[in-house]
Amino acid sequence: MIYGAVRLFFVISPKIMGNQKIQKPKTNMEHKLIACCGLDCETCEARIATIKNDDELRRQTAEKWREMNGTDAITTETINCMGCRTEGVKFAYCEGMCQIRKCVREKGFETCGDCSQIETCEQIGMILKNLPEAKANLQSLKY
Repeated sequence: MIYGAVRLFFVISPKIMGNQKIQKPKTNMEHKLIACCGLDCETCEARIATIKNDDELRRQTAEKWREMNGTDAITTETINCMGCRTEGVKFAYCEGMCQIRKCVREKGFETCGDCSQIETCEQIGMILKNLPEAKANLQSLKY
């Protein structure tokens, strides 16, 4: 739907009225906060720390991500990101090493949801298998 110059995307809101789910409009910025792979950048600790300029959250996130990824390369200073598909700073992995983001850009797509090979893709397969919300996010972008 078009309202003025703003295109709105609809997603299911967690609010429920009786037995009916209420839909809320999703703004273009919120739409852009769904990463190429379907992860929700809006809930990402690196993005939240960047937006709030929260050094303690940066420290906690770096520590957690260092352990998860088994690397000392993730430091408090590297935890800065505005989102995979938005303007601004990106976390180093998202910017230069993410094979999913590279593939999407090379194919000229917005997200993996635009690709006809999504169901058989090895690159995104593990994310979609382990995080069903990522697939739901990609499907919510269809308009």
